[in-house]
Amino acid sequence: MLSAGDWQFVHSMDKFLNKYRIPSTRLQTWNYGWNAAYFVTICTRDHVCYFGEVVDGQMVLSEKGVIADILWHEILNHAKQIELGEFVVMPNHIHGILILNEPPDVETTHALSLRDESPDQPPIGQSRFQHQGRNTVSSIVGSYKSAVSKHAHRLGLGFAWQSRFYDRIIRNENEFRAITDYIINNPLRWEDDKFK
Repeated sequence: MLSAGDWQFVHSMDKFLNKYRIPSTRLQTWNYGWNAAYFVTICTRDHVCYFGEVVDGQMVLSEKGVIADILWHEILNHAKQIELGEFVVMPNHIHGILILNEPPDVETTHALSLRDESPDQPPIGQSRFQHQGRNTVSSIVGSYKSAVSKHAHRLGLGFAWQSRFYDRIIRNENEFRAITDYIINNPLRWEDDKFK
């Protein structure tokens, strides 16, 4: 039975197809198919350490960890106009940088100039739930998660992702360098990791 607080939370959520859904954490004025670099974190369900363990500051991959590692690099063969920045598989999550880079004849923008929507148009985020689009951060991450799950299950390896993922639009070169360093050094900081 729902507590008063839970009931209040449920009634504050938006409905889609007459079902309650958790409000999006995505920036509502941003199209996640626009050219930019995105820092992505994807966690396993309940933070179970499916992917291996950190030993002396080095990640030692399990079979599921090897699958997660290989299939991240396969993104280049399945998504268009994308580059991969730094990437690491941790025991219960992955961190990676996706760089969307459509050619100049397509409408693009840079993350430094986050667009202001006109007041008479609904925010981009309102239509995102129904139409995530092709070659967007959500479609790329969704395909990656699906591929890892499919291959793990085909090999009889129990595995599950958390339903959502975390992302951050990287806004400048200094932030890009700081996030790259964070990813590279993540195994060394495992003892203090917030996803542990």
